[in-house]
Amino acid sequence: MFGDLLKSLMAPETPRLPEPDARLALAALLVRIAKADGDYADSEIARIDKVLIARHGLNPFEASTLRKEAEALEAEAPDTVRFTRAIKDGVDYEDRAGVIEALWDIVLADGVRDHEEDGLMRLAANLLGVSDRDSALARQRVEARS
Repeated sequence: MFGDLLKSLMAPETPRLPEPDARLALAALLVRIAKADGDYADSEIARIDKVLIARHGLNPFEASTLRKEAEALEAEAPDTVRFTRAIKDGVDYEDRAGVIEALWDIVLADGVRDHEEDGLMRLAANLLGVSDRDSALARQRVEARS
């Protein structure tokens, strides 16, 4: 099902992904960050759907479908580097800062930050080319909304 997308993610030079694939890569990264602490909580699943609705203008059914596809892709993909490279290559810096904000939204959804999530956030921000300062500002914006 995800063969072509996985192949493109595995390529040494990740080409700019078309919109449906870029959305799926982002959704898979959201799933991966939610699972980082070993507890894929209902609050995180609901927050992923909300993020997908807000970022892509989806209805709840479409967001749920995209998340389920992303869960399957995330389970098959070997590492986080592939998702972040695809997003970095296909998204302008300002939008990547928005991706970091979306990731923080998922990390903070269950009310608990742990070392695994923080470590994955630092890795993702670095791989996306987003500065520590911009990542911290994104986290603060999410915390202010909560």
